[in-house]
Amino acid sequence: MKRLLSLVVAALVGGAVLTASPATAAPETTAAAGTGTGFWHAAGSQLVDATGAPVRMTGINWFGAETANYSPHGLWSRNYKDMLDQMAGLGYNTLRLPYSNQLFDAGSKPVGIDQVQNPDLQGLSGLQVLDKIVAYAGVKGMRVLLDRHRPDSGAQSPLWYTGAYSESRWISDWTMLAQHYKGNPTVIGADLHNEPHSIQGGGGACWGCGDTATDWRLAAERAGNAVLAANPDWLIVVEGVDCVSGTGDPECGWWGGNLSGAKQFPVRLSEPDKLVYSAHEYATSVFAQKWFSDPAFPANLPALWDHFFGYLHKQNIAPVLLGEFGSTLADPRDKVWLQELMKYAGTGPSGMSFTYWSWNPNSGDTGGILNDDWTTVNQAKQAILQPYLIPPVGSGGGTTDPPPAASCAVTYHVDNTWQGGFTATVTLKNTGSPALKNWALGWTVPSGTQITGGWNATVTQTGQQASAKAPAWAPDLAGGASVSIGIQATGGSTGAPSGFAVGATACTT
Repeated sequence: MKRLLSLVVAALVGGAVLTASPATAAPETTAAAGTGTGFWHAAGSQLVDATGAPVRMTGINWFGAETANYSPHGLWSRNYKDMLDQMAGLGYNTLRLPYSNQLFDAGSKPVGIDQVQNPDLQGLSGLQVLDKIVAYAGVKGMRVLLDRHRPDSGAQSPLWYTGAYSESRWISDWTMLAQHYKGNPTVIGADLHNEPHSIQGGGGACWGCGDTATDWRLAAERAGNAVLAANPDWLIVVEGVDCVSGTGDPECGWWGGNLSGAKQFPVRLSEPDKLVYSAHEYATSVFAQKWFSDPAFPANLPALWDHFFGYLHKQNIAPVLLGEFGSTLADPRDKVWLQELMKYAGTGPSGMSFTYWSWNPNSGDTGGILNDDWTTVNQAKQAILQPYLIPPVGSGGGTTDPPPAASCAVTYHVDNTWQGGFTATVTLKNTGSPALKNWALGWTVPSGTQITGGWNATVTQTGQQASAKAPAWAPDLAGGASVSIGIQATGGSTGAPSGFAVGATACTT
């Protein structure tokens, strides 16, 4: 992520370095709907599992290990298993997991992890934290794609190497990881380098130019073949660049998003059926690309996507992964763009694979599937993605049984009104038998309404998304129990809130 010119998201660093407990080994993954059995390979543009059955990534990015936290973000707020439970419950079957090479340096210690909520991550190295996440993702039937997002924790790089982190270090870290996870089918592959791109004024990455110092296609072959020599089971994911001359208009797109050069200069691997091309694609609220102001928008989008990456899928050349795409939905065109992109990707296991950016709400460009409370779901985004998700099914060969299904009901009542404001009560009832642990209720408020306060819960509002988190003195809601949440707001009282949900569970109203 962070695709044009000098856009960079700063790392969030918080919490104390933890002390204690060893990593656990990652379990093997068995059959799960959408993610199949064993390791994956390509049959033309279709990904298939070890039995030849079609599979598809419908996944999510969870970033943070590439920053100076050296661990996925949000662990200061929640337990990592709880996060993965929610991802799987929403229907995301694959986790794209960014990291930086600096994570493996001896002095890089994970921080920003609440030790009360994540006691089994205490004292672990960055790699050991990744091991824990991989292991539990496998329990949930999910697959994991490792993403070398940055050389160091500070910023992305246009090339796959820098003065501090050489090409040989890049490749040696990849071969280390390939050997480390060898035989573990939860980890399906390597996204070799995130968003190679040119530099304004000249320089940076090219595709097919023939210069070994800058030609990303040649570098991807060198690294990809080294990884396959260490672990022939992995997929090798190769992103595009931003600008490729001589392939038609437009010559430039998003960082990592332009694969038009692969037609003339394809990536050549020792195991051709392990190649997956990956493109990144974003909305106008991230950057006002010229195609968003074209009078033909959105009818111009399919041809644009055909040009940049879609031809690889349509011509049965190789599988395509939409490795990053996302939006705040702040501009009305963003919603149209996202709906059209999902239709273009297609439904079912034969569609293009995708991993949405991002799970995290702290992505400055896009926000996340989670709201700012790190718990409730942005229902507007999830509703667009939901029809295209192929959820993981089964335990994936692990030993942890899924928790009993949660269920809930909500009633909403306006109590008092005055000119320009009102108070109301939101009553949440746990209609299931298991307790709702550390519950957080999310909903969409009507346009023009702004919540200014609340009681019996921590009530906040971002945009039109509101949330009420359990109070510290009563974090759990027992089966059959109810809680009344008071809110005070400005605006009219006649509009009806909607989309009430506890985590991934929609509540009846």
